[in-house]
Amino acid sequence: MTLSHDVAGTGPSTVVLLHSGVCDRRMWDGQFHALAGAGHRVVRCDLRGFGDSPMDAPHTHAEDVRELLDHLGVERAVVVGSSFGGRVALELAARHPGRVVALALLASAVPGMEPSDELRAWEAREDALLEAGDLDAAVELNVDTWLGPEADEAARALVRDAQRRAFDLQLAAPEEHHPVAPEVTRDDLARIRVPALVAVGAHDLPDFRAIADELGRLLPAARRVDLDWAGHFPALERPEETARLLLAFLALLAETAAELSPGVSAR
Repeated sequence: MTLSHDVAGTGPSTVVLLHSGVCDRRMWDGQFHALAGAGHRVVRCDLRGFGDSPMDAPHTHAEDVRELLDHLGVERAVVVGSSFGGRVALELAARHPGRVVALALLASAVPGMEPSDELRAWEAREDALLEAGDLDAAVELNVDTWLGPEADEAARALVRDAQRRAFDLQLAAPEEHHPVAPEVTRDDLARIRVPALVAVGAHDLPDFRAIADELGRLLPAARRVDLDWAGHFPALERPEETARLLLAFLALLAETAAELSPGVSAR
């Protein structure tokens, strides 16, 4: 199955946007056309079990993304990931390093993440609500937990709708169709040499600030940005500012490529 996706822009560089585990590709509404308008070919997709991509077979998310790149004829791309999408981006870069030019990781998760007591308590609460069949309460728990103080009602409504859709798809799927996490170790991550933007919000859970610390140590070409206004979803909380952050990172990549290869297109 090819993941449901949108493509915009005709530039020589390709940017792939991977959504979080409580959203779908609509979370990039505030960046998708801005990146395309700046001269990039932009791809956003629904991972399997989210949005318009059914959970219809055993799968690995990173391999699904690789297959989408193959389908679109994209050899190499800058991969942007939010939260769980950041984890998928890291897995893709570790397993297929030749396919990833650079990474932009917004409040990223990591493979093998050990949750804090606070995050374990949240997971237990969500599990209890789902087992009780109270999907509405489980949705509101996610909305209240993950959106920071700058999120408006439109952002809350989008997360509410996307999370309910994800619950419906995932709870209906048989166990054998659930995703299989690839074996990616810390040593694998440390071998990722491409430039990486690591952004984290001051209002996010402590786990993700700790992950940003770890990614700064693991990824030799990482550049950290602390967002004093952001919670877990900067792309939804300040869409235009997040678009500017990504555009600045892409411009820096282009400038660096031009310096390394004078007279050759940076993209």
